[in-house]
Amino acid sequence: MLNAKYMKSVTKTTPSQSEISFSRPAGDGLLIRLSGSWKIEDKQPSFSDVEQQIASGPRVKRVAFDTQGITAWDSGLVTFLLKILTQNTQNQIETDQAGLPEGVRRLLALATAVPERKGARREAAHKPLVARIGEDAISSFGSAGAILGFLGEAFLAFLKLLRGKARFRRVDLVLTIQEAGVEALPIVTLISFMVGVILAFVGAIQLQIFGAQIFVANLVGLTMAREMSAIMVGIVMAGRTGAAFAAQLGTMQVNEEIDALRTLGFSPMEFLVLPRMLALILMMPLLCLYGNLMGILGGAVIAGGVLDIGLTQYFNQLISSIRLIDFSVGLIKAGIFGVIVAIAGCLRGMQTRGSSAAVGAATTSAVVTAIVFIIVADGILDVVFHVIGWD
Repeated sequence: MLNAKYMKSVTKTTPSQSEISFSRPAGDGLLIRLSGSWKIEDKQPSFSDVEQQIASGPRVKRVAFDTQGITAWDSGLVTFLLKILTQNTQNQIETDQAGLPEGVRRLLALATAVPERKGARREAAHKPLVARIGEDAISSFGSAGAILGFLGEAFLAFLKLLRGKARFRRVDLVLTIQEAGVEALPIVTLISFMVGVILAFVGAIQLQIFGAQIFVANLVGLTMAREMSAIMVGIVMAGRTGAAFAAQLGTMQVNEEIDALRTLGFSPMEFLVLPRMLALILMMPLLCLYGNLMGILGGAVIAGGVLDIGLTQYFNQLISSIRLIDFSVGLIKAGIFGVIVAIAGCLRGMQTRGSSAAVGAATTSAVVTAIVFIIVADGILDVVFHVIGWD
C-alpha cells in the first residue's frame, strides 16, 4: 500500500461528476483516485491527464488505484482503465489492481486474456519492385492454369451435350436465350446505329475532299460487317450478360448453392455453365447480324442527310462492295466472342469466395477479362483470315 502521508494530490473534475485525482508518494509510485459516476454517457476526464502525470516528475514504476469514491460504473470505466493498463505494459510499469472493484478486475482480466492475433491489423507493406513483379507473374501463371482447367471442363461438358448425356434444364437454356438475345436488342440497336452514324460522318468529311462521297457506303458496310458490329456487340454483352453471369454464379457460390448441387450429384459445369454458353453461342451471331443492319441504316441516314446521296444509290453501292465472306467473318468472330464472354463470366463467378464484396469484384473482373480477350482474339482472327485469304 502507498503511504498517504507522503502524497500530494491533483484533482481533475468534469461536469458529469466523474473525478480523477493523482497522488505521488516519496518513492516511484502513483496512486490514481477515481470517484463519481463512470458510465458511457458521462463525460469522463481525458486520458491525457494520466499520461501527463506519468511523464512528469520522477519516473513512475508502479501504479495503484483507489476507487472507493465511485458511485456508479459500466464499460466506460473498464475502457478507461484498459487504456491505462495498455500504456503501463508498453512502458514496463507495474499495475496494482487491488484497489479496483472485483467486477472491474474480472472484466479487465477477460479483456486482456487473449492477446491480439498477430497480423490482425493491416500494415502498409512496401515490397521491392522485383518482389511485386514476381508475385504478379506467379499470380498470372496461376490464373492461366485456372482458365485452361475451366476450358477443359467446359469442352468435356460440350462433348457430353453432343452425345446427349449433358444434364441441365432446357427451360434454363430458353430463359438465358431470352435474356441474352431479345432483351439485349434495345442496347444493341442504339450502339450499332450510333456506330454506323459516326463511321459515316467521319468518313464523309474525308471523302468529300476527294469527291468520293459515294464510297461512304463501302466504308460503313465493310467496317460493320467485318469488325465493328462483332466487337461492339461483344463488348456490350460482356458488360451486360457476362457481368450478370458472374453475379449470378458468384452469389450462388457464396450461398453454397453450387456445393449443394455437387452434393446432389449434379455437375455445375453442365447444369449452370453449359446453358449460358450455348445461349451466347447461338445469340451472338444473330445479334451481330442485327447490328450490321442497324449500322448500315445509321450510315444511310448520314449519306442521305449530309451527302445528299439517295438511298437507292447508297444500297446499290453497298451491295456491290460487300461480299458474303465479309458477313461470314463477322459472324464467326461474334460466335467466338460469345464463347469468350460466357467463359469469362462463368469462370469469375465460379471462382468467387467470401462475401458480397467478392461478388462485386468477380463481376468487374469478368467484364475486364472478357473485353481484353475479345480485343486479343479479334487481332488473332484478323491475322488468320488474312493468311487463309479471307480479306
